[in-house]
Amino acid sequence: MNSISRRTFLGVAGAGIAAAGIGVPFVSGIAGASSTGKVLPSRVPLPPPFQRRLTLPPVLLPTRSDATTDYYDVVQSVTRATILPGLTTKLWTYNGSFPGPTIRSERGRTVTVRHTNNLPVPTVVHLHGGRTPQDSDGYPTDYVYPTDMSYYDRHLRHAHAGSGHDMVTGGDTRQGMRTYTFPLQQRAATLWYHDHRMDFTGPSVWQGLAGFHLHHDDEEAALHLPAGDHDLPLMITDRSFDTDGSLLYPSLDPTLVNQHGVHGDYVAGVLGDVMLVNGTPWPIAPVQRSTYRIRLLNACNARRLSLRLDPPPPSAITQIGTDGGLLVEPIHHDHLELAPAQRFDILVDFSHYAPGTEVTLINDYGTAAMGQVMRFVVGGGSPQAFRVPAQLSTIPALRPADAITTRKFDFRAGDVNDHDGWLISQAPFSPDSIAAHVRLGTTEIWQLNADFHHPVHIHLSPFQVLARGSGGPGPFDAGWKDTIDLRPGEQAKILIHFDGYQGTYVFHCHNLEHEDMAMMANFVVS
Repeated sequence: MNSISRRTFLGVAGAGIAAAGIGVPFVSGIAGASSTGKVLPSRVPLPPPFQRRLTLPPVLLPTRSDATTDYYDVVQSVTRATILPGLTTKLWTYNGSFPGPTIRSERGRTVTVRHTNNLPVPTVVHLHGGRTPQDSDGYPTDYVYPTDMSYYDRHLRHAHAGSGHDMVTGGDTRQGMRTYTFPLQQRAATLWYHDHRMDFTGPSVWQGLAGFHLHHDDEEAALHLPAGDHDLPLMITDRSFDTDGSLLYPSLDPTLVNQHGVHGDYVAGVLGDVMLVNGTPWPIAPVQRSTYRIRLLNACNARRLSLRLDPPPPSAITQIGTDGGLLVEPIHHDHLELAPAQRFDILVDFSHYAPGTEVTLINDYGTAAMGQVMRFVVGGGSPQAFRVPAQLSTIPALRPADAITTRKFDFRAGDVNDHDGWLISQAPFSPDSIAAHVRLGTTEIWQLNADFHHPVHIHLSPFQVLARGSGGPGPFDAGWKDTIDLRPGEQAKILIHFDGYQGTYVFHCHNLEHEDMAMMANFVVS
């Protein structure tokens, strides 16, 4: 929010749902309304775009494997890396890289990941999009404490991280280690993992705790999609930098131990002014005259993206998948809109471009430098196009008639302990409060109402979008989703079939500043 004070913002938000027509934004005149948040300006000159080559995150190999399971080890540690020319940046990393190493898994094989926390504060790991038992889902207070507690104990002034709750389960996490088990009995999909610590997810992810988890199955393999160096996972993030190259973030408590939250208008969301793709600012990527599979992940804390290619490919952008895996059939777009945490799996045919053509990935929701993301440079050689299958997958359509109940949840700004914050149905998050009790194996309709932009993420069970306002799903709502992009003043309905596992899970806004400022709730599957 660039042009109004926080108090004005709250006043508008309080009247939002009542004042808005169904599905009609009521804040379209506000500057920067494509994202709910405020730009945090860097204090160092921004690097020129398209100077450094795109890199892909390293693929993590199993420590060992047996007949049913692949075992991985990840160490969370402080690392220094060169992101801006001539400067080094301190990062919190998985295995020393940002993004963290990519884990590739196959349906039918269990994955276990042992995380060792060598960072100064507790962490929590969530496999976003994973169909995961409760004890490995990354509940926000299932802390993995540091191996060295000296920093944490020295700064700790409250019961725990400002929350007063400590419901650690599964292993002696006080000793800095936890093993997460992922059965991964689910369709092939572009998943990702990131920190999920209660009250501090925003600064932890901002400092680097995020990575890809690419899950595969036989249905996907039968399509013979572009693979190897033609399969490009792209994690798009925005960050801001201080004069010494360190990351800027407006935390109320720079120790990230006690008081959570951010200063002033940044409660609405923190927007960076440097665009990173796989940790590199505005990179350049050479491509052959052939078809590439590109996995787009919006890993920004709060920034929404509207992406297109310039010049556009003659065959448009072909979407083949979304959060929850393959679509039934390809969908052609001239642009894609991604809220934080959403993924789009696309095919781009570079065979029609002349050698030497520079193709820029544009962000129409950004201004100045943030209006560009990266650039592809087309090489020579004979064109080799890929024939996209007309049928990609089979997805059973959930039926509204099968829903046993409809629940309504409002996502809007409000006061949290006399501070500006964000609420779900007038309530801030508490591990002790349950917003919904659902029965395993049943289907429900959830109606979600928004005041401002809220990317709503639901753990455990993917969903299908039933309606936006008085119409049907939007142009980017096809397939199985785990995150829906709610627009200002919008009402949406989704169908969820709760299967997999019993236990306590959360749903929340994936604008990470909203999440940290209490926009999260529990649901129990029994």
